[in-house]
Amino acid sequence: MGPISAKDRRKKAYHLRKKTAKIYKELARVHHQCNGDEFNFRNKIGSFSKALPHNSLGEVDLKAYKTYSKALKSSNPDDFEAIPLGGVVKLANPQASFVYDLIGADCHQLSLPSPPVFSSSWEASEMVELFWRALTRDIHFGEYATHRSTREASKELSSLSDFRGPKVKGNVTTRTLFRGDTPGDLVGPYVSQFLYKDIPFGATTLPQRYRSTCKGSDYMTSYEEWLNIQNGGTFAEPNFDSTPRYIRNGRDLGEYVHYDFSYQGPLSACLILNQFGRDALCPNNPYINSASQGGFITFGAPHILDLIAKVTRVALEAAWFHKFLVHRRLRPEEFGGRVHNHLTNATNYPIHEELLHSKAIAKVFKKYGTYLLPMSYPEGCPTHPAYPAGHACIAGAGVTVLKAYFNEEFVIPNPVSASMDGLKLVPYSGTSLTIGGELNKLASNISLGRDMAGVHWRTDGVEGMRLGEAVAIEVLKDYRKTYNEKFTGFTLTKFDGTVITIK
Repeated sequence: MGPISAKDRRKKAYHLRKKTAKIYKELARVHHQCNGDEFNFRNKIGSFSKALPHNSLGEVDLKAYKTYSKALKSSNPDDFEAIPLGGVVKLANPQASFVYDLIGADCHQLSLPSPPVFSSSWEASEMVELFWRALTRDIHFGEYATHRSTREASKELSSLSDFRGPKVKGNVTTRTLFRGDTPGDLVGPYVSQFLYKDIPFGATTLPQRYRSTCKGSDYMTSYEEWLNIQNGGTFAEPNFDSTPRYIRNGRDLGEYVHYDFSYQGPLSACLILNQFGRDALCPNNPYINSASQGGFITFGAPHILDLIAKVTRVALEAAWFHKFLVHRRLRPEEFGGRVHNHLTNATNYPIHEELLHSKAIAKVFKKYGTYLLPMSYPEGCPTHPAYPAGHACIAGAGVTVLKAYFNEEFVIPNPVSASMDGLKLVPYSGTSLTIGGELNKLASNISLGRDMAGVHWRTDGVEGMRLGEAVAIEVLKDYRKTYNEKFTGFTLTKFDGTVITIK
């Protein structure tokens, strides 16, 4: 049964795949550019090296780094097994940098701009922001406008020569502090509605109250602890709060992105969106005005739920390529060790003066007696390079798919925010919150929430979201060609505000 024979069906399916593959084969070659830190510093102080052996300054053993580099250049699995480690913690899947996939663009095809260089004012500004994030983790988002520390943070970030976070009339304000720069990021509560609303989960409902750690639970503030963690040593157990709470501050958000599974945020958002009904669907959905059919396998819940999972894995593949084979950017905790050793005169590094004279650094030293970056996680960052952030790539890809399937202009009903103690949700009555804006904010929360914990830089998140978005767009292009329905294409608003249609 059907309009064509089985033989013709196989032939058509083959040519569909062949034509798609040919499109990617004929794309212009991409020249990937790193920031040069690995070549500029013989001692590799600007490159990721956690889990390898280090000297007393936290500088990597150069023989070990050479073995590590050899494996990345050869892709030989045996070379990876020869990499010497400094402790018990292993590297996080560097061979994923070489994986192939059968949907979307090849993970080596999509480009990223170079991240800030080690000694730049841009890098310094991102590190100053991270110190302020650490100092303000326990402040409720609703108190940012009045709290002394968040006001000081806004003032200092405004004074920096190259801070690139969101501003109002050229200044960082308590309204823009620690937020993303996509449409919707600065509207309403700091936390997206998709991290507050109850999640319909089959025959049950999941309230979004999550386990967090206790106030003041910061780690790696002593030099011995820091050096042990850089060498891949064992670490302390987290000091958990016994009461689950709605996300109310930076510590709670950092813990959410500590234990979430890969595409938990976009998946939860999809389940919430599915309950909003027909008006929340993208107007391009071919079944909205159908008199006899509803979407299911195509343009229904199984379709979108499956696609979210698909794109997030492909996004991670692109992230891992850039992490290990192009940039190898050091993590903020590693940079914190450089700052500490420089300011204690243990050695001399080319760190920008704006960071060295930061009020945030002075406050950290007064509180902890070191210049290290206080971390939310006892183990510190994962054992893969910083740029781009994997969480950000996942969030960018998942959110892009959701914007393609749902109506970005739909106003979310009954918006809420977290109470001061995080034990309940309270009504929010400000500017209307739309699906598009809150999906953008969700992506920023997930990506920049990792900054709250100290494990990523701002550019890791911002550019990671864009890379994830690019991955998802390529996947949507592939799937656009597979449908039987009368479909005008996927229309969505990118993170930069540009509206596109994938036809």
